[in-house]
Amino acid sequence: MLRLNELRLPLDHAPEALPAAIAQRLKIKPAELLAFEVFKRSYDARRGHPLTLIYTLDITVANEAALLKRMAGDNKIGPSPDTSYHFVGQAPANLQHRPVVVGFGPCGIFAALLLAQMGFNPIVLERGKEVRQRTKDTWGLWRKNVLNPESNVQFGEGGAGTFSDGKLYSQIKDPRHLGRKVLAEFVKAGAPDEILYVSKPHIGTFRLVGMVERMRETITALGGEVRFEQKVTDILIEDGAIRGLVLESGEQLRTDHVVMALGHSARDTFQVLHDRGVFMEAKPFSVGFRIEHPQSLIDQARFGKHAGHPLLGAADYKLVHHASNGRSVYSFCMCPGGTVVAATSEPNRVVTNGMSQYSRNERNANAGIVVGITPDDYPGGVMAGVAFQRELESRAFVLGGGNYEAPGQLVGDFIANRASTQLGSVEPSYKPGVKLGNLDTALPAYAIEAVREALPAFGKQIKGFDMHDAVLTGVETRTSSPLRITRGEDCQSLNVRGLFPAGEGAGYAGGILSAGVDGIKVAEALALSVLKG
Repeated sequence: MLRLNELRLPLDHAPEALPAAIAQRLKIKPAELLAFEVFKRSYDARRGHPLTLIYTLDITVANEAALLKRMAGDNKIGPSPDTSYHFVGQAPANLQHRPVVVGFGPCGIFAALLLAQMGFNPIVLERGKEVRQRTKDTWGLWRKNVLNPESNVQFGEGGAGTFSDGKLYSQIKDPRHLGRKVLAEFVKAGAPDEILYVSKPHIGTFRLVGMVERMRETITALGGEVRFEQKVTDILIEDGAIRGLVLESGEQLRTDHVVMALGHSARDTFQVLHDRGVFMEAKPFSVGFRIEHPQSLIDQARFGKHAGHPLLGAADYKLVHHASNGRSVYSFCMCPGGTVVAATSEPNRVVTNGMSQYSRNERNANAGIVVGITPDDYPGGVMAGVAFQRELESRAFVLGGGNYEAPGQLVGDFIANRASTQLGSVEPSYKPGVKLGNLDTALPAYAIEAVREALPAFGKQIKGFDMHDAVLTGVETRTSSPLRITRGEDCQSLNVRGLFPAGEGAGYAGGILSAGVDGIKVAEALALSVLKG
């Protein structure tokens, strides 16, 4: 099989145009093209260029050796790489204690799945509830202003990624094609086949719910065990090695191998690890607001006359501005045709995030507009970033009226530094609701200054981005973990053997795909540590 890269065709090409274009590009007769499969399909929507589809294809031809010899030197054609997954080994029959995975978000799911597929019979501890009950609890905050601190957007089966756009792409280096393994397992669990080949695959919340349940069923069918409402309150360490976990119920669970796939909001568990001397470091993250525009405005700016084309779907964007005060401002977690959601996990705090359904057909586009910060901005040690986040979230709770409504402001008023008193053409989607006012005190002065400068600059890249009626909602603080549970090349904690920090909470992932890939890497590392003794 051969891999053909960067074959371009018009957006509305006929189906038969693709095999014809392959034959033409390879200079072979149509009958010599025996089979082909789309490996990746993307599009080029740059300004000044006709919008085209770009294909990467795996093909079978009649005389492969002769074709390769004839096209030697053409870097767009060559042998198709092996993207299949190969297990690193199988569990020994005499394994004394089962490994434990703490957290059942994307990273924990894939760590548990890989361990189960290798015969390790993992135990999963998830502090939240199973995904359908968790969804009901989450709607309790959105519809009734009632927060369950252990069952919400952050905690529960599926992790924070369940209530997101369901993006399945990442910029991580992936020479072993582990991302392909993640996507293939999602397809087995009910995701559409297209996520294997579209350039920016996504799933959406409603589809993720059923998929997460089916992946749990696979893990248990392979000998794994998933326990809900099981909060870890302490870890047992002897002679620099993990020896077990203590649960909120008082139960002690004996184990020599723990995957800590916490997620970025498990602040109380971070404190437990810190108190027990597990090596951790403060790290950079970002804070800001959510911004909402009409999705039609973004579609028109990005796709022009092709806006609304079914192959393109709702348009996204990615923006960066380097402000004059030295801060970087960028768009984060852009959700086409989505909604802004209440994402707090702690009482009397307000946090915003974004999510979309698979259809991406809501009226508004939303994204985080966030400012990069470093530990120099929140001195005080490893846990200082958590305290910094909490301060901003508590301030947003007060600015929003003290009932989980979020503080908001029109973009035009924000730029002019005047309070907003009524909405314009953009209806904010955040539930429980938005209280208009002035966001000037919602973030540190340097962040406000940088965002004020960035919005008009973004308006030069996307016409209308700085429109007066666009809505800012605060605050976005959970962009990534404020700390890193540092690990070595063997994926184990630097000072606690058998402890495998993983995923977003440990500072090693950012999004569903990268978290899933990290879960696979850590499961492999755990298996190898057992097999090597």
